[in-house]
Order: sequence, then C-alpha cells, then structure tokens
Amino acid sequence: MWGVSRTFQELFFNSRCDGDKLARFDNQTEVKLQELLNHPAVQAGLAPFLVALITAELFQRVKLSGLAIIAGFAITVYLASNFTLEPLTAVRKIVLLGLVSALLALLLTLLQARWFSWLLPILGGAAAIWTAQRVLQQQAPQAMILWGAGCAAYVAILVWGMDKLLDQEPLRAASAATALGIGTGGAALVGASALLGQFGLALGCAAAAHLLIQMVSNQPLSTGRTFTLPLAIIAGLTGCVAVISAQLPWYTLPILATIPLAAWLVPLPDSSIRIQSLVLLILTFALAAGAIYLTWRVAGDVPL
Repeated sequence: MWGVSRTFQELFFNSRCDGDKLARFDNQTEVKLQELLNHPAVQAGLAPFLVALITAELFQRVKLSGLAIIAGFAITVYLASNFTLEPLTAVRKIVLLGLVSALLALLLTLLQARWFSWLLPILGGAAAIWTAQRVLQQQAPQAMILWGAGCAAYVAILVWGMDKLLDQEPLRAASAATALGIGTGGAALVGASALLGQFGLALGCAAAAHLLIQMVSNQPLSTGRTFTLPLAIIAGLTGCVAVISAQLPWYTLPILATIPLAAWLVPLPDSSIRIQSLVLLILTFALAAGAIYLTWRVAGDVPL
C-alpha cells in the first residue's frame, strides 16, 4: 500500500510540475507575441501588408480588392492606438474620416456613380479644414486662412489626382499609392510623430501588397474608389496635420502631391506589368524620397 501511495504521489507531483511548466510556457509565448505586435515595424509594416494581401485576394473576384487599403490601415489603428471618439482630436478625425471615405467609396462603387467625381475633391478639402479646425483656431486670422486654404487644396489635389488614375491602368494607381503612403509616412515619422508616421506607412505597405499581386500574376488587379479615395483622404490629412502641428515642412506637401500626377502622365514601355511597375516605382519613389530627405534636413532624427 505504501508503494502504491508513493507512486500516486510521484505522478501527482510530476503532473503539477508539467502543468506549471506549460503555464509558464504559455505566459512566455503570450508575452513574446504581445511584444511582437507592439513593435512599430509589425504595426505599420508587416501587419497591414499581410492583411491587405489577404483582403485583396479575397475580394478580387467581386472587383473590390481596393478594400485592401482600408483593411491594412484599420489593423494598424487597432494595434498602434487605443481608438476612441472622445476627445475628438485631429488624429482621431483622420481615422474617422478614413473609415467614412471607405464607406462612401464602397457605396459609389456599388452604384457605379462616376458623376460624383467632381464633388469628391470639394469634400476632401472640407474634411481637411474640419480635421485641422482646433489647431487652426489657435493661429492668427491671416495664418489661419493661409494654412486652412493650403490644407484644403492639398487634400483636394490628392483626391482629384488619385481619382484620375481610375481612368488609367490599375498599375498606376497602385504604384502611386505605394509611393504616396511611404513618402507621407516617412516624412511624418521624421518630422512629426510616430503615430502619424505609422498611418502613412500602413497605407504604403497595404498598397504594396496590392501591387505585389499584380506583379506576381502579371495581370492588372481592379482598384476602384475603394482603393483611391481612402488612401488620398488619409494620406492628405496625415500630411496636413503633420505640417500644422509638428515639424514637417510645408514644401514637402507639393512634392508629395505630384506623385499621382507623375504616375498619371509618365509614358510606360510596351512591356510586361513587372517592367512597367519598375518604371513607375522608380519615378514615384524618387519624389517620395525627396520629401523625406527635405524633412530630415529640417527635423533631424526619427522620433523613436
């Protein structure tokens, strides 16, 4: 009896030890996973890229692969910030307007309402003024009018420029979106804040996933306003807030605004999508790099 009892005690003790080891292993795995998800490179790079890649693949059959942009941006917002509507700061207005623009673009796509294009830049300009309202009210009247008009014009130009790419090859829209997102995010990261930088980089990485599918398959992938409108709104508002509330120099915005125009106007060789994408990326990323470089000359090191 004593031997049997001792055997049961040993089994019970070993099972408790194994349970403790498993609990510690689970805790360590959870901590490591949380540390990984908290890393800026994952939040603004890997996570939006993978989510956008999956979204584009799932929705390409119904020609709504453009939802990859807002999906990639949303995962970055979820991972990088505890989003609430109160208080409604400029950064939270960017997130809110990005989601609203995606819903509006989805509605326009389903209704096939092309006539609405002339009104979208006006709505984009109004969104810029509303987003920067609190910051602008702290300025002198002359500066408030100047900065407000500049922000409205910048967002309106981006909305108009990206919308014009709908009439061109989807490759142009994806290339311009990738460069505009990376350029905005990189410049904002250097000259403003980590969160604004993550917003822009998330857009660029999501657009890069969309572009990668086209390059691998060597076939165009439908974009639509679900792709171009949220990207233009979020990138435009991010750049405006970075200028009026941080150290992003204002003259980087005109450089970034030329990215959609360059992608629209540049002649492409009569070759494969891979070669065409390379040409577009070289041109558009040269402009994005110029904006980041000018910001670095003014603001200095990255605030991380």
